[in-house]
Amino acid sequence: MPERVLFTPMALEEPWGQELYRRAQSLDLPIEELGRNRITGVKGETERETYARAKRTLAVVTAPPSSFKLSPIPPSADWQFHIAEGCPGHCQYCYLAGSLQGPPLIRVFANLPQILANLGKYEQPGKATSFEVSCYTDPLGIEHLTGSLAEAIRYFGTREDGYLRWVSKFDNVDGLLDLPHNGHTRCRVSVNAAWVSQKLEGGTATVPQRLQALRKLGLPREQGGGGYPIGLVIAPIMPIEDWEQHYSDLFDQIEQAIDFPCVLTFELISHRFTPGSKEVLQAWYPNSKLDMDEQNRIIKRNKFGGTKYVYDGNTMRQLRQFFEGEINKRFPQAQVLYWT
Repeated sequence: MPERVLFTPMALEEPWGQELYRRAQSLDLPIEELGRNRITGVKGETERETYARAKRTLAVVTAPPSSFKLSPIPPSADWQFHIAEGCPGHCQYCYLAGSLQGPPLIRVFANLPQILANLGKYEQPGKATSFEVSCYTDPLGIEHLTGSLAEAIRYFGTREDGYLRWVSKFDNVDGLLDLPHNGHTRCRVSVNAAWVSQKLEGGTATVPQRLQALRKLGLPREQGGGGYPIGLVIAPIMPIEDWEQHYSDLFDQIEQAIDFPCVLTFELISHRFTPGSKEVLQAWYPNSKLDMDEQNRIIKRNKFGGTKYVYDGNTMRQLRQFFEGEINKRFPQAQVLYWT
């Protein structure tokens, strides 16, 4: 629950903004109506203070015009769109660090109907088109405040060729089980070895809780579940001490939770960081146990000249061989969408 909920004037002009206002009132949250369409009063005296203050703030705003020009996001999906930006979790490797401008407060978009209506322009008739909604937020982590994820699921349930994908480290899925998704939404949870989750993923549901949530989502309707296609994102994979044992234990947990026939996918993502994200994360989490020593990595450059630090080729081969071997052995019908 946020300590402050801010509404801009433009957000309050939107019908969905009014719905978000009513939700905040029903939860007895402290609401502030801003006099202009700018968020101020979040910056603290230090980077750490700014981070803490921002993480306790929910701002209801309108998505800018640039949000309506979608970007492709391979290999995760054909396109990405955003119903919010920012996340209530405290993951010390956060992929958003250095990606979003300004303090890491949560911005929820009040012009949701327009955002959803815009997606049809990107569908190709007769061809399945996928849309990822989790790039800049954890939509389930704020769903009790917004209801926006449920609206997106309902929307995609009406589409012929559009398919929604979302991923979360939270577990409050009960409100999603009865939605008319028509198989057009794939629900995924992000999981990791116990050491990584316990040390580096603050403020999130535990891995066992996430797996039970995924079980609920994937179970058939007649068994009390949501009947959704489901998936697991194992990320960020790290070759910590005794990593094979730690990740074997994780697969044991997955196997126990997903012990029923279902449409299951895996996505495997190794840990990486950029110079910019390292600087931001070390300011946010000065006592973190996350290994970001450049001497233990190799440099990878993208086509735009950007730099990231990744594991060396031999380490990546060992990790890939292990994870794909475990999946093939335990879940032979599952599909590995990608490894990176």
